[in-house]
Amino acid sequence: MNASDHYAIGTAGVPWGPAEKSAWLAMQAAKRSYSGLVESRITKLGERFDADCYAQLDYPAGQYTLYALSTKDWNPDLPNILITGGVHGYETSGVMGALVFLEQAFERYASAFNFLVLPCISPWAFETINRWNPDAIDPNRSFVDDSPAGESRAVVHYLKQRGLAFTAHFDLHETTDTDNTEFRPALAARDAKAQDHWDIPDGFYTVADSSRPAPEFQEAIINAVAKVTHIAPSIDGRIIGEALQQTGVICYDGIGLGLCMGVTDAPFVTTTEVYPDSPLVTEQDCIAAQVAAVTGGLNYLLESNAHR
Repeated sequence: MNASDHYAIGTAGVPWGPAEKSAWLAMQAAKRSYSGLVESRITKLGERFDADCYAQLDYPAGQYTLYALSTKDWNPDLPNILITGGVHGYETSGVMGALVFLEQAFERYASAFNFLVLPCISPWAFETINRWNPDAIDPNRSFVDDSPAGESRAVVHYLKQRGLAFTAHFDLHETTDTDNTEFRPALAARDAKAQDHWDIPDGFYTVADSSRPAPEFQEAIINAVAKVTHIAPSIDGRIIGEALQQTGVICYDGIGLGLCMGVTDAPFVTTTEVYPDSPLVTEQDCIAAQVAAVTGGLNYLLESNAHR
């Protein structure tokens, strides 16, 4: 069976129009609070970091403010690091991992790097636990100029405004069972294109950018995370259908696919993928894995002097 066999909205073989997208949106409801779980922590972190409201999104469900947190005493002589979370709002540990890094690990690296952190790029999707935004668009295929996704367009515009060169970009994600039970069936119905079920990897892995794979950097991340949680095994030399580059690492064309990891020219780029549905992990393990991915990558940059 493939992921296009059943979905509650639309007619088989016919791409969605405005009516189907409206019907899909009407099915969505808030399941948690962006204000209570994310904005409150950003406000507290604003005592230690520069907090920038870089955009506001107006949706039928309400208005959402997008935030960036950055090193307060920005040193132009230091390399710059970008951390993004919540591109897909349902991927919880990416949001929480970005916040916990700032809360608990930042000080260890404050003298070596400047940090710009966008902890929750898709707040409506965070509240409704969704991959898409309210317009049924996947933000992580939309990091392009004149993006159709407001979330992605805001990030692209903000980074251009800042005009910063980045040494590394950590984009924090999850791969969940709902990729097969909900999101791929919805994609198949929306586009009227068959979507095969993925093999959901039981464990952590990273996605490197095929144009700048940085294998030693990816390896350092995998080794650091392996101390916190297990690394995803491959199936016939592949993870989610992509050829394994090394233990726990595959590659995508980040720029060509409009992925968040393609939004800068940083030579060291990774998309992390945690598996929160594994019986072997807790929510806290998943958050710790995200933080370990960032610190493992930063330690590599420091130890190899690659950041200079």
